[in-house]
Amino acid sequence: MNRDEFYYLGKILKTHGNKGHVIAHLEVDAPDSYKKLESVHLDLQGELIPFFISSLQPRSGKKVMILFRDFESHEDALSMVGLEMYIPVKNLSALKGKKFYFHELIGFSVIDKRLGNIGIIEEFLEFPHQALFKIKFRDREILIPVVDQFILKIDRKNKQINITAPEGLIEIYL
Repeated sequence: MNRDEFYYLGKILKTHGNKGHVIAHLEVDAPDSYKKLESVHLDLQGELIPFFISSLQPRSGKKVMILFRDFESHEDALSMVGLEMYIPVKNLSALKGKKFYFHELIGFSVIDKRLGNIGIIEEFLEFPHQALFKIKFRDREILIPVVDQFILKIDRKNKQINITAPEGLIEIYL
């Protein structure tokens, strides 16, 4: 499988106890929706290898405690610390309304309430405190913060996202 067919789920942070459990941080909005995962793919030296889950228990915030099948000791778990976890994109639950996965909006047209069509989403730039839409408009690049208040509607059928950007934000790029 191609890495583009996988969604970054999170990272294994540390071991827990002496029976093979690990604590992982999930980079998702709703960690509880992943508590029935049967497997994840771990990045082992650039290869995504499937590992089956015996149990997954939500903890505080976005943390979960995982026990992988056939892992029975602290030493087994220690080898997992620091590894990134992925799941196949095809296994993601469909989102509706104004909720979305970044990868699904690549190629969507962006329609601003005041200015009309301002271009196509090329990619998302993720920073610690803010994600940005990177929009291609003719020979220019427009950056718009990914903020719920700016997003009016997502039309998946027509591959469009309607926004209302603050006055003057888009104009600084034109």
